[in-house]
Amino acid sequence: MSARPRLGVLLAVVATLTAVFVPSAAAHPLSAAPDTAVLDGARLQQTKLRLDHGDPQLRRALGNLTTRADNWLNQGPWTVVDKPKPAPGGDVHDYLSQAPYWWPTTTPTAGNPWGCPYVQRDGQRNPEVDTGTDRQDVEKVFDSTYDLALAWYYTGDKRYARKAGQVLRTWFLDPATRMNPNLNHAQFIPCKYDGRAIGVIDFSQSYTSVVDAIAVLGTGAPGWTKTDRTAMTKWNSDFLGWLKNSAFGKEEGAAANNHGTFYDLQLAALAYATGDKALAKRTVLDARAKRVDPQIAGDGSQPQELARTRSWHYSTFDLVAYTRLAAIGRHVGVNLWTYQGPDGQGLLKAVDYLLPAATGAAAWPHPELEFYRYAASDVVHAAADAGDARARTAVPKLEAPPGGDLWALRPAAEQLDSIAG
Repeated sequence: MSARPRLGVLLAVVATLTAVFVPSAAAHPLSAAPDTAVLDGARLQQTKLRLDHGDPQLRRALGNLTTRADNWLNQGPWTVVDKPKPAPGGDVHDYLSQAPYWWPTTTPTAGNPWGCPYVQRDGQRNPEVDTGTDRQDVEKVFDSTYDLALAWYYTGDKRYARKAGQVLRTWFLDPATRMNPNLNHAQFIPCKYDGRAIGVIDFSQSYTSVVDAIAVLGTGAPGWTKTDRTAMTKWNSDFLGWLKNSAFGKEEGAAANNHGTFYDLQLAALAYATGDKALAKRTVLDARAKRVDPQIAGDGSQPQELARTRSWHYSTFDLVAYTRLAAIGRHVGVNLWTYQGPDGQGLLKAVDYLLPAATGAAAWPHPELEFYRYAASDVVHAAADAGDARARTAVPKLEAPPGGDLWALRPAAEQLDSIAG
């Protein structure tokens, strides 16, 4: 046999093996970029591509994420209708939570079952708020759907998508178990208030993660149907209407501390997700003079948060809202990171103010009942991504939160320490 025929046979064999062992682009198309409100969908798409090519650092992070997602597979679903007592209005579909820092002053009796009156102890969480209301369950809904949706997106494992869909349908959509789209009875105080505007933060601190999870599932998750997507958009539209027009929503929007920042975050995210890009943009633009100017000092400190007994927690907490709001701004053409107020205040200075304590270079010089250095890790990541050279230098010195650093897979700040309220 001549050399030319032998070469032809060899090329044919190589072509056959290539067809068998190399997946085609048609068989494994690049996942669509989710139209997320906070997360950068195009960045998620590129991260997925890097994972598919075996990026070792991302693989380690993915192991941490799938560990979290695996833990949710045998939990839930949860519903507002299974609490021991309905909300004060009597509707089991109404969400109910209790103010975390309010405590009874007397021993409960048959005539005074709550131990009223209640008094406030700032920063000290009353353990009874974690039983008998919906607060603990709704946080599991928020965390599980986010972890599960992202785990499905990066791995393609249908179990994660189907579980996320089940959790969302049970809490928000199924007529027998759904939550009414309002927070009329959030953070009630026994014998004092049936609900409070301050309770809006029960959702505003984490619900934007659910908004993004829904967008991720919307790229083709098995078990998450067009009917589900339409119904979830309707729920979000109704909730946005309540947030804009209710007395509690308006009062929370007027708050001058982290409650106001988180309100803006939730408003902008819901507006973006339901198609009102103009409202989303206006909310981010207004946050410059309305939030940044009065809340952040020229040196980058946040005086109202420093006045708290948990000043480190609340300083990082408020910046979670700011950095997530800045991420929404990116989608609507507003760069909140570069804004500077009349005293030179801005997000970059506020993050830089935390860096000595975040890196362990210096102690936090303000009151803090329980200091967790890793609470600042995500907001430092966010500032580094936004171009802050000091934050970028600090990133290798950050303390990873429990469960590992997931920034590379979900580059949007989360509240990393455990306190709620």
